[in-house]
Amino acid sequence: MEPSLADPSSRVAEALKATRALIFPIDGVLNGGRITFDGRGEELCSVSVRDAVAIQEAVRKGLLISVFSERRSEGYRPILEGLGVQDLRFGTGSFLDAYEAFRDQHGLGDDVCACIGDDVGDLAVLERVGLPVTAINGADWLRNRVGYISAFEGGNGCVREVLEMILGSQGLWPWVEPSVEED
Repeated sequence: MEPSLADPSSRVAEALKATRALIFPIDGVLNGGRITFDGRGEELCSVSVRDAVAIQEAVRKGLLISVFSERRSEGYRPILEGLGVQDLRFGTGSFLDAYEAFRDQHGLGDDVCACIGDDVGDLAVLERVGLPVTAINGADWLRNRVGYISAFEGGNGCVREVLEMILGSQGLWPWVEPSVEED
C-alpha cells in the first residue's frame, strides 16, 4: 500500500473489497508467538476457535487462504485441512518465496492479496500485497509500514477480525446486520 493523499480509511476499504486471498504465518499470527512442547519434545498445536470459525467460513465463501511456516509445523496440518485450507506451505525457507509461489499458482496479482504479518521478517510480503496488516502485538517497526493494525493479538482473534472485515466488505460475512442507507 503506497502512501497517498487519499483518506487512509477509504484506501483500506477499497483494498478489503478487492481482496481475493489471504496469507499469514503460523508463528506469531496463528499461534500468538508461542511454541509449546510436551515432555517428549513434540509441539502442541492450538488455534483460536474464533480464528478457526472465520477461516472455515472464508474458505466456504471462496477466499483463498495460504498458511506459511518456516518450520515444519506438521501438527497444524490436520487442524487447518479440517477447516478447508488447501494451501499449506511448511518448512519453506522464505515467506516471500512462499507468497510468490502461492500468488503465481493461483494467477493472482499483488493487489488482490492480503497478508497478516507480525514481525520484521514478514515485511517483504507486506510491502507487496494490496492489504498489509499486522496484529496489535506485532513488532512496533511494522506499525508505520502496514495499511491496518488489528485490534486483536495474533493467536487471539486477529485472523478473525481481518476475515470479518474482508468478507463483510464484500457482503459475504453472514453475521453482519445490513446497513440502513440514508436518503
